[in-house]
Amino acid sequence: MKIQAFISLNHWIFYSLVILILPSCWPSSVSFMDKGSMPEDWKNFSVKTLENNAPNAPLSYTALLSEDIKDGIQNNTRLKLNNTSGTGEILIEGTVLSYNVSPIAIQNNDEAAKNRLSISAQFTIFIKASKEEEMKLNSTRFADYDSNADFTSVEQSLITEINKQIVQDLINKLLSNW
Repeated sequence: MKIQAFISLNHWIFYSLVILILPSCWPSSVSFMDKGSMPEDWKNFSVKTLENNAPNAPLSYTALLSEDIKDGIQNNTRLKLNNTSGTGEILIEGTVLSYNVSPIAIQNNDEAAKNRLSISAQFTIFIKASKEEEMKLNSTRFADYDSNADFTSVEQSLITEINKQIVQDLINKLLSNW
């Protein structure tokens, strides 16, 4: 009887401590917007329309990627877009280096079961706040599609998927200075 009372007392003490300690571990706020990993003096950014050095890329691709970068940074960080090119604390410039479709998953009859669209881009991030600084980023991303599919019918969805990955690489670079 005494052992059972001792165990029940230990349980009561343990649960009481957990209830008292657990709230101190709880975050004070939860948000999907960045609030603290960038310096406070970074307020605005601008994106110069990217250059196209990839001969196979559609003519409109660099403008599309530039707009996706603007939207991605505005929606996932506290930085605000400055429409005047070259102004703001952050200036992003870049070049699309390659835009290639290649076969993957070769089968026994030397035919590809899947193809891969790969896009490479190189970025230079100029930071004008407090001290002049420059960061470089090379991003190569890809998306696979069934080789039986017509490329022109799946190209836009592949570009959307790849652009999300490239934008995330750029945001990670801004937030962490990797």
